[in-house]
Amino acid sequence: MAKLKLSNDKIEKIKAICKSFNNEKGEVINVLHKVQGTLGYLPAEVQEVIAHELNISLAQVYGIVTFYSFFTMTPKGEHPISICTGTACYVRGAEKVLDEFKRQLNIKVGETTPDGKFSINCLRCVGVCGLAPVVYVGEKAYGKLSPEQVKDIIAEYN
Repeated sequence: MAKLKLSNDKIEKIKAICKSFNNEKGEVINVLHKVQGTLGYLPAEVQEVIAHELNISLAQVYGIVTFYSFFTMTPKGEHPISICTGTACYVRGAEKVLDEFKRQLNIKVGETTPDGKFSINCLRCVGVCGLAPVVYVGEKAYGKLSPEQVKDIIAEYN
């Protein structure tokens, strides 16, 4: 895979975020959250800057990014779709809803549509089991979904 070239502007943004947490090693998770919120994802080159600024090994940063499912090393779509596959959602049909999103968008879990508009991922549990199955598009939640509703949800963002 080709190495990503970070612009000086992005490097300065990452450094500023690290500095806002006083470049403290113990703040690495908070730094990663803030950087991902700003840049959208955490490729290796971004992790290198963070490791350098916090004076920790790249392996430590990479270990955190790959351990926690919230973090991603690949860019998400403009409208990231997150499907809860926790027990309540799964039992109430989350898999069928997920299959319909994959079919409609013609992508797999972890992929982004060629136009960059949508990406799909699965979450373990979002804590609103009474609304199962639940899907988030960005920050907006959709509950008690059926596969038939997927087309209308996608249409809202097209």
